[in-house]
Amino acid sequence: MTDLRRPGRQLTYEPIGVLRTPYGERAPNQPVDREVEEGRFRLELREELAEGLAQLDRFSYLYVLFALDRVDGTPAMRVKPPWAGGKEVGLFASRSPGRPNPIGLSVVRLLRVHGATIHLGPIDALDGSPVLDVKPYFARLDAKEDANLGWVEDLDDPVHQMDHLTGRPHSHGHPHGHSHGHSHHQERSDDGTER
Repeated sequence: MTDLRRPGRQLTYEPIGVLRTPYGERAPNQPVDREVEEGRFRLELREELAEGLAQLDRFSYLYVLFALDRVDGTPAMRVKPPWAGGKEVGLFASRSPGRPNPIGLSVVRLLRVHGATIHLGPIDALDGSPVLDVKPYFARLDAKEDANLGWVEDLDDPVHQMDHLTGRPHSHGHPHGHSHGHSHHQERSDDGTER
C-alpha cells in the first residue's frame, strides 16, 4: 500500500474566491432552497478569474467546494450525527464538518452572474469561507435515480429524518388528529460542531 503521508507530499490550493453569506458563527447543516433574497448569498471570484465564468449562467445549479477553515482539532473517526437519534457511524459515512481535510461541498442554486460575482441560493457556509472550485451541476449526469439513503434507511421514519437534516418544513402527526407544521434547523458553529 502506498504511504500517502510520505515526506514532501503536500497539496496546496489557493482560493479562487470567497463566499458571502449571512452566517457569521453558525450555518445550517444543509442548504435549503427557500425564501431566496438575492444578494444574501454570493461567491466573489478573484477578478483575474472572471473570464472563466463564461456560459456558467446557463446552468441552474452549481457545485461549490469550499474550505471549512474554522474547524479545529483532530477529527473523530466515529461520529453521532445529532439528528440521527444517537446512531454512530464512520466519519466518512457522515456529513460531519470535522474531517482530515475540512472541505465543504454544496449543490447550490445559481441565480445570476454579474462580473466576477455569482449570486447564489442559500449555501451552508460561513461568511468569508474560501472557495476552492465551482463546477456546473448537469441534470442528467449528476442526478442518480438509483441513489439511496444508506444507513439513514435503518432509522425510524427515514424520510422524516431527512426532513430534519435538510431543514425542510414538515408536519408531525399528533394523536388528537391533526398536524403542526414546523421546520427544524440543525446548525453548525464556526468550530464545526453540529448544533
